[in-house]
Amino acid sequence: MKLPAALVLALLVLAGGVDGALAGDAVSVCYNYGCLVQGDVVFSNGELRRVRALLGDAQSPVHERALLGVAVGWMLGWAGQRLPINADRAGNLADEGVDGRMDCIDHSTTTTRLLRLLEARGWLRFHRVLEPVQRTRGLIFDHFSAQIEEKAADNSAPADEEVLARRYVVDSWYVDNGQPAPVLALQRWQSGDGPDDD
Repeated sequence: MKLPAALVLALLVLAGGVDGALAGDAVSVCYNYGCLVQGDVVFSNGELRRVRALLGDAQSPVHERALLGVAVGWMLGWAGQRLPINADRAGNLADEGVDGRMDCIDHSTTTTRLLRLLEARGWLRFHRVLEPVQRTRGLIFDHFSAQIEEKAADNSAPADEEVLARRYVVDSWYVDNGQPAPVLALQRWQSGDGPDDD
């Protein structure tokens, strides 16, 4: 007796033969500045298993943030094997005019989508994903980044007075495609600091 394809897939998911109900979900990746172009990327089960294993090692919020930077770098690197974003270089000057370049709008949007995929799969133990955040320096210098928030010990949302201290940016704009994304305290980033400002 031949089983319907949907039933076979459901049985594989239940048996653990497919990496969860979200296997095959496409993540839309923005590039060429301001999300001018978007391309869908479907990560392989092997790639997703690797990310799950990496994040599964997180022992603390600090450790998870470090691992998230690596995971985002991997995922953008794999996306660069499918889309021209492999040409993306840190900042906006080194790849000016190149197909696949990404500005901070492209990075913040795409990184947020990647983090949401990880969150939806239950792979974030210590953080929740927030909407991208903006900082303004002067009248015309805006910068955007993906943003996460450390959960309270009981997984509740932090008290109002703790909110800013528990927020971090995951800012892949600072690095070349495929490199670990810097994760910085939101307050430090809002003041204009980058990953090299110690």
